[in-house]
Amino acid sequence: MSLNQKEESLIKDLQEQEKLCIQKYTRYEQQAHDVELKNLFDTLRENEINHYEALEALKNNETEKPEINHLDAANYCPKSTYTKEMNNREKEDDAYFCTDSIATEKFISTSYNNDLFQFASTEVRDTLNQIQTDEQNHAEMIYKYKTANGMA
Repeated sequence: MSLNQKEESLIKDLQEQEKLCIQKYTRYEQQAHDVELKNLFDTLRENEINHYEALEALKNNETEKPEINHLDAANYCPKSTYTKEMNNREKEDDAYFCTDSIATEKFISTSYNNDLFQFASTEVRDTLNQIQTDEQNHAEMIYKYKTANGMA
């Protein structure tokens, strides 16, 4: 599955978005106050690394289809640390990290949606679609965390 110049450029752009997600989740994991949220950011960071590596495999014309490690948002049930009535600095910080992360996931999901139609290869489109689904699941998991902690 050889990529043309435009397709290769799109893959590089998507990798830059994945790098940004990796950097954000690394920082947010370090700055978050709630252990549950730290663990979520760590899980999401690992998944974004998997996405970056899958894109790298596509870019390098590796013959095997990249393996995507999917996260199951449907079965994610976060523990609640904060109550709806709580209003403290830690909760405000964690809510900000969540809101910013959801916005980032929405943006990258839209990027995948727009870009995947530019590829000739069905296999590449399938891979990009799988990653896009993961990005949507990331946003759902963060939203579930926000809901469980009275932030939504």
